[in-house]
Amino acid sequence: EAIFMCLPTPEKLNSEEESDLTYYYAATEKIAASMVSRCKNSQENYIVIINKSTVSIALINETEEILKKKGVKNFGVVSNPEFLVEGKAIEGTVRPDRVVVGAWKENDFKIVRKIYQRFYSAPNVEYIEINPLEAAAGKLLANFILFNKLAVTFDVVGRVCENFPGISFENIRRALISDSRIGRWGFYDSVYAGGSCFIKDAASLAHQLEEAGAESNLIRGTLAANNFQRDHFLSRAEKELGISYKNLTVAMLGVAFKRDTNDIRNSPAIDITKHLIEKGVREIKVYDPAALPMFQGVFDQSKNKQYSVINYCKNEEAALKDSNICLILADWPQFRSLGEKITKTCPAPYVIMDGRRIIQHQYEKLAKRGYSIIAVGSPTIKTTL
Repeated sequence: EAIFMCLPTPEKLNSEEESDLTYYYAATEKIAASMVSRCKNSQENYIVIINKSTVSIALINETEEILKKKGVKNFGVVSNPEFLVEGKAIEGTVRPDRVVVGAWKENDFKIVRKIYQRFYSAPNVEYIEINPLEAAAGKLLANFILFNKLAVTFDVVGRVCENFPGISFENIRRALISDSRIGRWGFYDSVYAGGSCFIKDAASLAHQLEEAGAESNLIRGTLAANNFQRDHFLSRAEKELGISYKNLTVAMLGVAFKRDTNDIRNSPAIDITKHLIEKGVREIKVYDPAALPMFQGVFDQSKNKQYSVINYCKNEEAALKDSNICLILADWPQFRSLGEKITKTCPAPYVIMDGRRIIQHQYEKLAKRGYSIIAVGSPTIKTTL
């Protein structure tokens, strides 16, 4: 009765435009070939195609047209976007907070209700039935709103805390999230909002608006603010401490785009590594609890001799040893104790660049011991012994 389409729709290489729909179109062609021949070519049984992939707003209607042109009959197409959080996919599937179903026909709604029977009347699940265009748009808009909240936290709240001494990001956070309209989600400072969805979906949404003849200034501005946050963080060592990266040994801790995953898609570590190589560092000593194999795949030393400056380490201590500067780029819980490890392994003067504020509870103590600290959401602490 139903076929689920769960295809990757990655961003196009070096493009902030529409997502790459190659896999989606290929799957649609294969589904069409199978459906035409079903029931010995009679196509008498009704089938609903349920799309869970994040696609452009009008693609569901286009999918229906493709299937019709291929001779498919007796079918419906439904938009059923997923709202899973990476690293919590199973939990989100078993216990969703909402199920959104977009369809044009009541019969399609009925079939999907049977599939999601356990959620349809569940008191803790918002079961929403709308049309397919609204469902697809809702997914893209949800991701943009979340992405924009992160960018506002980085580029407005964090920037205020960096430029006005005496303002603590953590205290500002407490004051702001006490307002229920603002909420707690995403209210942390970071070097970058990475991952496979937010950037890709924001770019797709901007492109679709522009193709429709509308402005997308806020969306493009959010994408630009995210890139600026990453580049600004790295440049602060040069601008605020007068440090040149040339011939330095850099410890890079955390290359996954966030904790609890090995996913490096749109990780800030990728562009930062490329930038450090361009700056002429002597060595980049990299450690991550889960993402090193994925990172090695991007920086294949057998294909590019420039990547030979990258040294993959088995733990934090190995990465810190003999380094001149430490970059903390992911929020792994074990990194909260980095302050002690740095003081044991890297005597001051030494530069700590905390892109996640994960050791903010130790900034004062480290500064007293002679460490210079650059952190997102804080003025630079320049210490001389």
